[in-house]
Amino acid sequence: MNDTALQYLLAAALVLPLLGALGALLPPPPGLRGRSPEQAVLRHGVTVTGAVLVLTVVLAAGFDRGHPARMQATTDLDWIPALRIHLHLGVDGISLPLLVLTALLTFLCALYSYFHPPVPQDGPAPSPKGFVALLLLLEAGTLATFAVLDLMLFFLAFETVLIPMYFLIARWGGGNRERSALRFIVYTLLGSVVMLLGLLLIGIKAGTFDMVALATDNGSHLSHTVQVTAVLAIGLGLAVKAPMWPLHSWLPDAHTAAPTVGSVLLAGVLLKMGTYGLVRIALPMAPGGMHTFAPYLAAFAVVGIVYGSLACLSLALRGNGGDLKRLIAYSSVGHMGFVLLGIASLTRTGVNGALFANIAHGLITGLLFFLVGALKDRYGSSDLDHLAGRTGAALYGRAPRLGGLVALGAVASLGLPGLAGFWGEMLAMFGAFEPGAGLSRPAYVTFTAVAAFGTLLTAAYLLTVVRRVCMGDRDTATAQPALADIRGYEFAAWTPLAALTVLAGLWPAALLGLTDPAVRSLFGGS
Repeated sequence: MNDTALQYLLAAALVLPLLGALGALLPPPPGLRGRSPEQAVLRHGVTVTGAVLVLTVVLAAGFDRGHPARMQATTDLDWIPALRIHLHLGVDGISLPLLVLTALLTFLCALYSYFHPPVPQDGPAPSPKGFVALLLLLEAGTLATFAVLDLMLFFLAFETVLIPMYFLIARWGGGNRERSALRFIVYTLLGSVVMLLGLLLIGIKAGTFDMVALATDNGSHLSHTVQVTAVLAIGLGLAVKAPMWPLHSWLPDAHTAAPTVGSVLLAGVLLKMGTYGLVRIALPMAPGGMHTFAPYLAAFAVVGIVYGSLACLSLALRGNGGDLKRLIAYSSVGHMGFVLLGIASLTRTGVNGALFANIAHGLITGLLFFLVGALKDRYGSSDLDHLAGRTGAALYGRAPRLGGLVALGAVASLGLPGLAGFWGEMLAMFGAFEPGAGLSRPAYVTFTAVAAFGTLLTAAYLLTVVRRVCMGDRDTATAQPALADIRGYEFAAWTPLAALTVLAGLWPAALLGLTDPAVRSLFGGS
């Protein structure tokens, strides 16, 4: 497929959700009045997100896999000439998988919501018009974040997602939703202000905001002081979104309060924006600054791995009143720690592992939040002690297909070989074991050992969750009220995530073949 066709596909994928968001707010057509306008607007969300998914899949099919390091489907138009800001779009082997992941998860969330509309824990449900419009605006901002190639446009797209996610949590969330939503917006906005200063510093000192030109220049026109200052500012802003310990504290509250689809998109897509920014901006544009801060980034990453795992283990134990949504949120702190460790290794192996782990985490954690939402619907709570009771929830006996999927998500998350969670974390540790030139190998070997210990803790808490939720006293379980197994719409929404988790684990070259040449170009072709 020629580049012009790809260019139109990418532009359409970015514009269609915006038009769909506007359409969701309009009055329903006359033929729908008196029927079900609520279902009509939810169907509208499924249609628009489905169309966007088709566009991104066709874009991926037409992508030239022989040259994944080259920006394809490019558009470059003057937008604000006085500020040298261009409407510059394009995709390569790094951004393409994230575009498809975003479109897939948003479509599955819209499909799930059509059959199971989100309802606040207390009070009447707001209009589905607002929900669909916010969902589509969130998709547009996220897709744009991965497709724009101008620093100022990146910042605008990065900020666009904050408002819809805030309202999704504040209006459709559970307990303490307003406080959790406010904490989410305050943390991320403060981080974004600092990030903007770093982006402006790079653009002004280099004389351009064009991300392709800046990456090609590889920081040669920026002094070491400018690079260090820029990476510090940009890194802090992106670390909040990643989230990196100790800037993670907004995440568990946001996940616990968010509706199911909000948690899926927050963990599956929004967290990736932070690590993507480190790879796309900080690594190639200010390599000297990244080299200075890489050991500190690696240290924070491994602390986050162990801290997140210990927090999850505490929540998983009986009597601690652990919320399963909160547990998975803390697990994201640990898993994203592996992504940060891979980036901090400053090696091709480590960065490829980080990019693979990004996609794997989106698939696996998206599936897990869907499953926890289903358990909460059936039991009325996501409290682990309530779910397990005294003898275990015995999902294997009461709802075997649901229990099997919970077990699949858990073992994929702990990094079982043959599933998607394995490759990213292993490659990140391999990269850290042999770090880039000029980095202390003894320090990084220590970081690798600590990260490996974190994998053992991950296995401990996830197997504890499987034992308490999936196993139990069969006789006691049969005496309890019947529990619905996987419903048809749940099967449709979850099967793609489970299938891709297995496929990525068995065929990692499909993803690594896209990312590796692009990563090589980030390191100057070395």
